[in-house]
Amino acid sequence: MEMTAPTPRGKLSLWAQAARPFSYTASAIPPLVAAALALSHPGPVVWALLPLVLVGSILLHAGTNMVGEYFDFVNRVDRPDTVHSNVLVDGLLPPRQILWGGLAAFALACLTGIPMIWARGLWVVYLGLVGLVGGFFYTGRPIGYKYVALGDPLVFALMGPLMVVGSHFVLTGGFHPVAFYVSIPVGCLVAAILVANNIRDIEDDRKADVRTLAMILGFGPGKVEYHLLLGGAYAAVIVMAAFRVVGPWPLLTLASLPLAFRNVRLLARTRKDDLKPIAALDVLTAQLHLAFGVLFCAGLILQALL
Repeated sequence: MEMTAPTPRGKLSLWAQAARPFSYTASAIPPLVAAALALSHPGPVVWALLPLVLVGSILLHAGTNMVGEYFDFVNRVDRPDTVHSNVLVDGLLPPRQILWGGLAAFALACLTGIPMIWARGLWVVYLGLVGLVGGFFYTGRPIGYKYVALGDPLVFALMGPLMVVGSHFVLTGGFHPVAFYVSIPVGCLVAAILVANNIRDIEDDRKADVRTLAMILGFGPGKVEYHLLLGGAYAAVIVMAAFRVVGPWPLLTLASLPLAFRNVRLLARTRKDDLKPIAALDVLTAQLHLAFGVLFCAGLILQALL
């Protein structure tokens, strides 16, 4: 029987695998939540800046992914015996190319910030620097906070409050407490994506001498952390509606509860010695984040219009 050689993959496909565009909903939802909230802002809103905010957020995310791909490879976190994207481990692209690709994405993100700085001043520089430093040093040396159990709280802060409050500031020109409040459920679910990944990778991370919070806490407490983050997202919206920080329409997010229950049941049935059932829990949590975020945006839009 004649064997067919595998079809060579194009460079674009390989770069997409390294940059992981499927994950960009995590960086698109926070600016969109900020924009939906801005519809209720009593003052002027510079809507022309919204596309730049969105593109800049996604470029920061892309840069973080590619720089992380590089450092996970050189630090032997990604190996042939672990769950990885294959691009560097399988020698499909040179490591330095991926690193420079990540740095190029960061540079392009800086370019999108120029009109924002022109419109809103130096605060945009400070917010952007926090995002750049946070993105690079997620895995970048000498810090690599992903490797020292700081990933969960910093991902919550950077892709929750920083992105939502920062985006809302760029659009409205001011810092408003309600922007921080609505950022909390967004941050909870982004952090939950990371926790799902870390629970699955506890043993691989231990072999690579990587200390995540899930590895330090252990499998059982790691599951509790995941459940608290999911519950915290819904509790935050309910509390905000109860205290009239937002109207009742954002309670539309409760329609995504079946997805949350699906994930909770899946994790509850998983044993420490057999993690295959949660191999895709991070992807399923990203789907929950997207559904929740879209419903949250819809609720904030309806709140502003009705």
